[in-house]
Amino acid sequence: MAYTPPIDEKQLVEDLQNPKTARTAFDTMMRAYGEPVYWQIRKMVASHEDANDLLQNCFMKAWSNLQNFRGDAKLSTWLYKIAVNETLNFLNKERQRNGVKEEGDDSFLLANIESDEYFDGDRLQADFQKAIATLPEKQRLVFNMRYYDDMKYERISEILGTSVGALKASYHHAVKKLTALLES
Repeated sequence: MAYTPPIDEKQLVEDLQNPKTARTAFDTMMRAYGEPVYWQIRKMVASHEDANDLLQNCFMKAWSNLQNFRGDAKLSTWLYKIAVNETLNFLNKERQRNGVKEEGDDSFLLANIESDEYFDGDRLQADFQKAIATLPEKQRLVFNMRYYDDMKYERISEILGTSVGALKASYHHAVKKLTALLES
């Protein structure tokens, strides 16, 4: 189940936008959302070091854009959206750096899974992670959010800006591909 921090988001946003309480509130925000945002990133990049760097970028971007946060969405949704965008930008740069020409070819992530010293899963878990890494970017995002974080489609829709129907289709296709890969 997805982690829901025991904080009053509305009060936290007010504290974040008040210059006198902003630093303390930001620390509270990092403690409350740091771990779930880290794992969202980590599931996409498969590397602890890259996930840590992206998490820092995410929070720096949030800090520098606090005055632009209007509260239309939940603070956690806004942070997830920043994290997803940072992660997608990173993956695009990695594709360029690795000379990947084919859309959706994220095979370079497989090396991250195999070489990650922080990965302590068994062979089956490693195979599962490798299979997930072969999914197209959007399907991988939706699968991770739904399968690992148990996010509702409506919340994923807010984060990714995609219709619920399209998300359900992406998840369905991801499950079919993963099943086929793991059965072969």
